[in-house]
Amino acid sequence: MSKDIKVALVTGGNRGIGFELVKQLALNDFKVILTSRDSEKGYDATQKLKELNLDISFVVMDLDNQESIRQAAITVNEQYGRLDVLINNAGVYLEENKKLVDMDPSILERTMATNFFGAYHVIRSFIPLMEQQGYGRIINVSSEYGAMSEMSYPGVGAYKLSKLALNGLTRLLAAEINGDIKINAVDPRWVSTDMGGPSAPRTPKQVAESILWLSTIGPEGPNGEFFRDGKRINW
Repeated sequence: MSKDIKVALVTGGNRGIGFELVKQLALNDFKVILTSRDSEKGYDATQKLKELNLDISFVVMDLDNQESIRQAAITVNEQYGRLDVLINNAGVYLEENKKLVDMDPSILERTMATNFFGAYHVIRSFIPLMEQQGYGRIINVSSEYGAMSEMSYPGVGAYKLSKLALNGLTRLLAAEINGDIKINAVDPRWVSTDMGGPSAPRTPKQVAESILWLSTIGPEGPNGEFFRDGKRINW
């Protein structure tokens, strides 16, 4: 593959923000890998984008299954031999209207499994492709609920903790990773998706545009930071 070709991968790319991120990356001349845990939904989403003459491929990847993540990384390595941009977009919101200590512990466990450990295992599996070329851009789609200041307010406990952990992972890995590999987190705000609902004021396209600049930052760009609409925000 030509060194001029950039390869990007988006988790949870079959709908909402992920689908729009895949589309916008392809429109900006990336070869884009759309991943989804649901093979049928992932395939259908990929075909819709291919009808727009966009360079999209599909790989099944279940963030709750480490072997699925490992196999996806092997596939990407075999087909492309590189990965320039990784966007951890997939996530779940399984909240019950209860205090953290009163909710079914499985809600917290399942939320952490996808929103934190899923992103961790994806990064761990794919970062060797970045390290071998000394370049990469990783973007973790987080939430304002993941800011430490939000822990002072009750409610949404499982989701908050999962995003707080994701933000911590972002900062820690930024300190540990060598080479021109940048990792940052973004808050998409309230978005009109299946998770956000129809009343949300922002569209997936607006959010995608506010995220994508981090995929092309230069070597002097930010690392280990948390952004909303292109502006740094407090953790």
